Amino acid sequence: MIQLCRTAETTSDTARSMFNPSRGLLLTFILLAWSSCAGACNIPVFRYALERWTPDDCEVIVFHDGPLSPADANLMNRLNASTDDHGGHANAKVMAIDVRGDANAERVALWNEIDADAKKSTLPHVLVRTKLGRGRFVNHWHGTLTDADRLGIFHSPVRNELRDRLLAGHSVVWLLIRSADREKTENAKRLVQQTFQTLSSKVTLPEGIGLPGSELYADLPLVVKFSLLEIDPDDPNESFLVGLLSGLRLSAFEDGEPLLVPVFGRGRALEVIPAGDLSARLMEELTIFLSGACSCQVKEQNPGFDLLIDADWDGQLFGDIDNRPPDRSAEEGRNRNPVLVPIPQGRK
Repeated sequence: MIQLCRTAETTSDTARSMFNPSRGLLLTFILLAWSSCAGACNIPVFRYALERWTPDDCEVIVFHDGPLSPADANLMNRLNASTDDHGGHANAKVMAIDVRGDANAERVALWNEIDADAKKSTLPHVLVRTKLGRGRFVNHWHGTLTDADRLGIFHSPVRNELRDRLLAGHSVVWLLIRSADREKTENAKRLVQQTFQTLSSKVTLPEGIGLPGSELYADLPLVVKFSLLEIDPDDPNESFLVGLLSGLRLSAFEDGEPLLVPVFGRGRALEVIPAGDLSARLMEELTIFLSGACSCQVKEQNPGFDLLIDADWDGQLFGDIDNRPPDRSAEEGRNRNPVLVPIPQGRK
């Protein structure tokens, strides 16, 4: 059985309280992040994130009891083959945990929680966890090892299209998860598309791009471009992605609210916003933030979380390793305790 974790609802209460647009807290958090670092470079946030922020790895935990059967071992190998540690490009770490032989109390408690939620799960069982920052995880999805292989948890048509648009230079791609309420969905779509038109005259790129400390390393043209990408919640190919995103706004989604997700950089979702909380002003504020100078270069100090996407970001953006930014390191790219990152001295 494929399920959203109830623990996702509980854990994400923290995220919801921090990023609730209806309370204005999302904008407050952005302004704090924006002003918390001094000595900024002039690259827009969306482009800086695309070139220099390595996506956080999702945790894909495979719970099992004793040695895996040959068939299950083959499925496990297929999961591993898609990850960046085994020659693939999906931002994920696959971990195998023997529910009887593991002595780690935290992992045992995690399995007991999942097992209780699934009402005695079938082993092997897979849990997908997404990092929200500062060491916090949301348990987004769990199901059998066969389910994980069948659904293709690392890729889907929408995520492939999202990846292609970001690599083609789209500044922000707004995902729209349709709801059962067709009128609400059409109203949300109309609001987004109309706001796109007004934003084109309000958003300007920072000055000083290309100067020392503000170099661009990818050949991709720097433009301000927004697009809308719709998701059918009943599409079986997108069930993993829909479950992951709707889990953060489950009550609103179940009440018939379409969900909107602004995505930038290397698949970083800024927030999951119920359509009823969205306004042209909120879209404008978010867009101005993402299009403005990258005041805070440390990824950890910016809002959002990274989607699980199979993409060769570095290869597609830079090709030859000599053309890559000198400060693209695990120290800056992956979530960690916030520190100020020195501005690069320029391309040699």
